[in-house]
Amino acid sequence: MLKRKKSSVQQTTKRSLVAHTKPKAPITEQYRTIRTNIEFSSVDQNIRSLMITSASPSEGKSTTTANLATVFAQQGKRVLLIDADLRKPTAHYTFRAENFKGLTTVLSRKSTLADAIQTTEVANLDLLSSGPIPPNPSELIGSQVMKNMLEEAYENYDFIIFDTPPILSVTDAQILANQCDGTILVVKSGSTVIDTALKAKELLQNAKGKLLGVVLNEKKVNIGEYYYYGQS
Repeated sequence: MLKRKKSSVQQTTKRSLVAHTKPKAPITEQYRTIRTNIEFSSVDQNIRSLMITSASPSEGKSTTTANLATVFAQQGKRVLLIDADLRKPTAHYTFRAENFKGLTTVLSRKSTLADAIQTTEVANLDLLSSGPIPPNPSELIGSQVMKNMLEEAYENYDFIIFDTPPILSVTDAQILANQCDGTILVVKSGSTVIDTALKAKELLQNAKGKLLGVVLNEKKVNIGEYYYYGQS
């Protein structure tokens, strides 16, 4: 069993973790709805790993990832959130964690997975932050060490969720897509161009990634309805 360390870092920059701070809020219920849809998206396979990406930057994928990881952990599942955005990582800010060790130090064999994982304030939810930004993110993501690390994580966690870079910006998400049981694409209402979203979907399919559905952020709908999850 992995021995996790507790983060002692206090940072002022923090993204919204509403699923933890406001568990009874309507928006938190929408995250739970997304969780339920993910669980029932495949009748033939138990979804144990999920990749979250977006077409372009600033569409809400990292906030979505953190809150989805939280609601899965609230079910009692042992959850590991991995910040695989090795170019612009944010998960360590969200959870006020250290980032001296993380995914990059594990993949470069400078630390073990057990040594790099941190606990979070959310029960049952652990974090593997990005670690120092490397010169070769795509090579690390596509390495055999990455596959071995994922197998080790499966031995200790019920559910693994990855935050990845926007798929149209770099190839990292495409490389990781076929290593995960499913992918969620995050788009932003009034911001994401339809052709851009379709191109992102095409890239995921070409990479043999299993696109489970789409989260539409900031859609103006009725009060209490903040997110819409649709099957692809």
